[in-house]
Amino acid sequence: MADAPVALPASSLLQLIWLASPALPIGGFSYSEGLEAAIDGAGITTEAAVSDWLADQLHLALARADLAVVAQAVPAWRQSDAARIRALNDWVFQTRESAEFLLQTEQMGRSFVEWLKLHHADAAAVFETLPASYPVAFAFAASPTEASARDACLAFAFGWAENMIGAAVKAVPLGQSAGQRILGRLASEIPPAVDHAITLADDERQAFSPMLAVLSARHETQYSRLFRS
Repeated sequence: MADAPVALPASSLLQLIWLASPALPIGGFSYSEGLEAAIDGAGITTEAAVSDWLADQLHLALARADLAVVAQAVPAWRQSDAARIRALNDWVFQTRESAEFLLQTEQMGRSFVEWLKLHHADAAAVFETLPASYPVAFAFAASPTEASARDACLAFAFGWAENMIGAAVKAVPLGQSAGQRILGRLASEIPPAVDHAITLADDERQAFSPMLAVLSARHETQYSRLFRS
């Protein structure tokens, strides 16, 4: 009989919920990650279309890139492996496929670090010479907890999902009930996406999402827009 899973201590669970919250003052609410451009030019204008779009983005983009980075960065922070952390951080910056996507990870990473300085005494020194991407900064914040790398990825992904639902509700627009139905679907699909992400080796990570990159580039000159990406 398999051992029962060990429950995450309440302090660590609450820390992860806090770190992933859309209420965190790091600007996540201001990005749609290409969704606004898809609504404007790719026919993503119904609950079903948005639900499918975000599920695809979870599995084809987030799981194979940022979630895989978080999964590898958490143990690297715990082992104080500076070379590994810098390599992961550089990979995030080097693989952003549009100016808006690069701006997002730079801005959210910088804002996350500024927030961390209020709660982690060593954050200022750690990031003095490392302009952190958002996934790497998140992994740093999660690493002192008793959470596993998988737990950290689950929290990161759910925070992403909540932000994206917020963008969809405003931009389509959708009602709150529709947004919650989509969030329910994403919540059921996040665990397998995370389980895939944590298996990826360095040469299996990838950020190749050409249509998403095209939509992001088009968003830069979109006539009317609510979001920064």
